Amino acid sequence: MGAKRPRSGSLPNAISLPHKPSKAPYTRPGQFAARIGVEHDPLYLQGNLDKPLEFRAPSLTLEGGVTPARLGDRVSMRNALDAAKRDFDSGDNFGPWGRLQDRALSLLTSAGTSNAFDLSSEPVELRERYGSTVNGMSLLLARRLVEAGVPYITVFWMENEKLADKCKSAGGWDTHGNNFNCLKDMLMPEFDRGFSALVADLADRGLLDSTLLHVTSEMGRTPKIGDPRSGGVSGAGRDHWTHCLSVVLAGGGIRGGQTYGTSDRRAEYPADRKVTPAEIAATVYHAMGITDLEFRDKENRPYSLLADAEPIRELF
Repeated sequence: MGAKRPRSGSLPNAISLPHKPSKAPYTRPGQFAARIGVEHDPLYLQGNLDKPLEFRAPSLTLEGGVTPARLGDRVSMRNALDAAKRDFDSGDNFGPWGRLQDRALSLLTSAGTSNAFDLSSEPVELRERYGSTVNGMSLLLARRLVEAGVPYITVFWMENEKLADKCKSAGGWDTHGNNFNCLKDMLMPEFDRGFSALVADLADRGLLDSTLLHVTSEMGRTPKIGDPRSGGVSGAGRDHWTHCLSVVLAGGGIRGGQTYGTSDRRAEYPADRKVTPAEIAATVYHAMGITDLEFRDKENRPYSLLADAEPIRELF
């Protein structure tokens, strides 16, 4: 989405935080720009479970004794080398990598970058309203990024591995065991607190009508309790279920207080107004005013991100 919006200010058009929901070397699809090109990847911010106010951009960290002054010297040297290289190199890859370097340097040298990531300036009462966890602070940081003009921000819920055994999960929403207690005692209170604070905070600042909040997951959970991996019915777990799940949309022109579509009485399959993930994506693009979804591959052949999907206009 960031690729279809003009940049404003020093920050990139897309930012992802506070973690990558998969461990290296595996990269879960959907986090980065993929076919569109690495130059459109979001800036990744790393959060910290034990220090929820701290967010750092690993790709923008000066290491090995490099100071801002030394970085400036390196930039001057790079510019001189690039000027010489352009006389000999006509390869297609030079442009994108050059733009990536320029973007990184702009972020490294901009005072606005560090200020946008600094939550210590927010009132203590507001931070407590969001909840003093890395996920609560990620939502507060998302609000700050909205104010700073970043058009697309993704918050991936950071798991707490201390809950892994109790929920038979990685410490997040993948509750293969003890589903109801994990939701009631840990997951839902933290989410409800942070998300309600985000909605209210955006509304108080006059930003909710122009900001679409989209809460989703990669799948639903089995309607029947009893994941074999946690001991069947006695383990009270729920396995993956791709046939039916819920999505929340708020702000951004969405009419509040409505539901769209129903499931059957067992919550197994859609019963009315079936919606596909592509239609949800098209709805998000529609809310952002993006109608041109055509890109070109390395051979300059056109392709569309969502050739057949239409937005759900009834929601607006």
